Amino acid sequence: MVDLSTELSGLKLDNPVIPASGTFGYGKEFRELYDLDILGSIAIKGTTLKPRYGNELPRIAECPSGMLNSVGLQNPGLRNVIERELPELSEFFHKPVIANISGFSIAEYIELAEEMDQVKNVGILELNVSCPNVRGGGLAFGTDADNVYTLCCGVKKAVKKPVYVKLSPNVTDIVSIAKACEEGGADGISLINTLLGLRIDLQRRRTVLKNRMGGLSGPAIFPVALRMVYQVRRAVKIPLIGMGGISSAEDVIEMMMAGASAVQIGAMNLTEPLICQRIIRELPEKCRELGIEKLSDIIGCVE
Repeated sequence: MVDLSTELSGLKLDNPVIPASGTFGYGKEFRELYDLDILGSIAIKGTTLKPRYGNELPRIAECPSGMLNSVGLQNPGLRNVIERELPELSEFFHKPVIANISGFSIAEYIELAEEMDQVKNVGILELNVSCPNVRGGGLAFGTDADNVYTLCCGVKKAVKKPVYVKLSPNVTDIVSIAKACEEGGADGISLINTLLGLRIDLQRRRTVLKNRMGGLSGPAIFPVALRMVYQVRRAVKIPLIGMGGISSAEDVIEMMMAGASAVQIGAMNLTEPLICQRIIRELPEKCRELGIEKLSDIIGCVE
């Protein structure tokens, strides 16, 4: 038997496969398709303090080997998520989840983290640092190492559960940002978020997305994500969750060899709803083909 188990800051997972935030909602639609308890965990839709409608339509655009989205953090807000969505999720998914949170100031992140820290079925807090720091000039938190360091210090002082930081690839040097996370006390890092992209409607001579630019996800970005996981693994000692274009068991193994302890699968959930189930079923056979008896043994094995 191949051992697919892995660990994230003391949280033991049966396997490394986790649906990514924003692509799986709160699991309700997918529970009709398969038993969600086969998953390692679930990263729930990003939560903000107040409900958000998100960006204006259209906010999705197709691309070769991927898609652009400009959803704009649409969610029902903290109180609804804590009082309704997470309790409902616990009825059909019986493992700790990853709570992705988005703030527009350090104070907002701390408030969100403190509230989520008290929720029984939340195992890890994931800070989405792609949000603009409205009190710090409007630049995204994740583009400045000092901002990331300060944010991590503040959140870590306020909570007991592990804190992971979801990094944006839209930076000059992702390694320096990752180091700032570690120095600020982060327990782990999730990477990468979407790459900034654009599509143009040739007939209408205007951008396809109402918000003009959006985040590129899907298989097209896998080599970029893999490269960044590899670089960050060699620079920090805290665990990594790798994501970005994963679409097969081979991709999972490749990402773990680059340094990820677990993976998140995003855009493919939208085009192939059974993708996570398929990958979990295929992983043991692929491991046997490669002579892997314990999946966690290959984490960061590539020098």
